[in-house]
Amino acid sequence: MQDYPRIMTLAQWAGPARWQSELPHSRETHAFVWVTRGQGRCLLEGLRRGVGVHNALVIPAGTLFATDLGKQGFGLVCTIPPVASVPMPDTAQQLRVRDSQAQAELATILETMQREDNTARHFHDEAMSAYAVLLGVWLRRTMIDAPSPPRPPASERLVRAYAALIERDFASGRPMADYAAALGVTPTHLTRTCRTVAGMSAAQLLTQRIVHAARGFLVHSDHPFKLIAAMLGFRSAAYFSRFVLHHTGFTPTQLRRDAEASAPKTAVAPATRMPGVG
Repeated sequence: MQDYPRIMTLAQWAGPARWQSELPHSRETHAFVWVTRGQGRCLLEGLRRGVGVHNALVIPAGTLFATDLGKQGFGLVCTIPPVASVPMPDTAQQLRVRDSQAQAELATILETMQREDNTARHFHDEAMSAYAVLLGVWLRRTMIDAPSPPRPPASERLVRAYAALIERDFASGRPMADYAAALGVTPTHLTRTCRTVAGMSAAQLLTQRIVHAARGFLVHSDHPFKLIAAMLGFRSAAYFSRFVLHHTGFTPTQLRRDAEASAPKTAVAPATRMPGVG
């Protein structure tokens, strides 16, 4: 696991395949995203939002999210391990930074981190951690100066709670109706609310999270299909294979073969983190 703050472009962080960023998932590190060009959409804690230039996204580790900033989108991302001594919000944030001085201060911090990260000087990890602390100070100042947001409506609170349950239990094999029961609502009400707030049904949100995890394990590990199926709560490898084919258009074998042909195999990526795995 990453043990000190790093900085990269938005494209590097998102990954080479669109599904890696566009399907709901989580990461093991906190992420600070600064958009400098383009516009698109994101999903933060189940809430669909528009994203544009001079938007900052703060995504705590373990938070369900997805991003789609298109081919023209550009920005920088600072990833911060939870063990770092950098105070971060407990919930995802979207900040629209309109103040030119605040924009310039942030640009200076991120550009300095880029220069440091491109070198191999002594105490590199300590320097990156120090710059991340400065980034945290900038973030807290900006959040204090921002107008206090209104209390979110009940629909948003429900979807946030559902997104948190998905991230915790998506590998359990539980159907969407069980999540609705745990939240004290009917499946119909949860589905209707998710369509309004997340732009997709409750079942689709759950399914997409599972698809991301399945593709992640197929691409970033050499686990047997039977083991992946069990890890994701499927009754059998055959059922898992049908699920993958239905939702991706490819069999697990095809997805793994394509990945092996295009890139060397690595350890399981953070985006495929299983609940309870640090």
